[in-house]
Amino acid sequence: MNSRGNPTSFESLAHSRLELVPVEGVEEQADHLPRGTKVALTCLSRGIENSLRFTERLKRRGLRVVPHVPARLVAGEAHLEEIVWRLDELDVKELFVIGGDAKKPAGPFSGALDLLSAMADQGHNFEHIGIGGYPEGHPAIGDEALLQALLDKQPFATYIVSQMCFDPKAITDWIAGIRRQGVWLPVVVGIPGVVDKKRLFQISRKIGVGDSARFLRKHVGLMGGLIANLFGSSGYGPDSLVEELSPYIGDQGYNIVGYHIYTFNQVESTERWRERMLDLDEERIKRNKVTQR
Repeated sequence: MNSRGNPTSFESLAHSRLELVPVEGVEEQADHLPRGTKVALTCLSRGIENSLRFTERLKRRGLRVVPHVPARLVAGEAHLEEIVWRLDELDVKELFVIGGDAKKPAGPFSGALDLLSAMADQGHNFEHIGIGGYPEGHPAIGDEALLQALLDKQPFATYIVSQMCFDPKAITDWIAGIRRQGVWLPVVVGIPGVVDKKRLFQISRKIGVGDSARFLRKHVGLMGGLIANLFGSSGYGPDSLVEELSPYIGDQGYNIVGYHIYTFNQVESTERWRERMLDLDEERIKRNKVTQR
């Protein structure tokens, strides 16, 4: 705990969520996670039906699944009602709503706000609903429009998940900026897991994380030997990023409540990293207690 009695950055890792991609083999990867772990499940071009099917399969493995529902893949009010009903039948209590990347909407919902509004009108039993935020902007949407979207969606949501980012200052500056503009939803900070560096740079370019990827390339030598020793020199691990975000965890002005870890289905290495970081924090707490005696 920090001086205010709030969780430290490392303690927040114990309650973080890991993002998985719904493709064959993901269940075997998920077996590396303890039962009860919260996992976010993306929705690919294979569609919502594919995500619903994998939601059920991962729920059977004892995981708490948070499915992504892209508005532009929902065909209409009836389709939305069916999605909500099926998730209710699976006892899913949490949902993440995004606009989606489909060039042409499958129905009347052009963005997340449209879908959130329709869900509110229909009624639902979700206890928590997440929406997306972009510390480094969006390649197709201006900053003013992104801010207005957060303000408009805020009444329908309970938290924000930030896009993957490697630069702690970009993250904290963005959070401070949206707070000044009246966005007070708790933020779950999106960080990469322990992933092959080459693959991570490729994904970063694809999703438009440009400045952050350049930051990582410039500072990759500062991550220390821990990750190299544990996972090999070709792997990236976010220990340095978590360290630098640590002072902001528990600060009510920032209201950061945890981490959303983008694993790209490299779950085993990411979970080993998370367990290792928690062990190091436990050792640190024990040393502090001895020192204070």
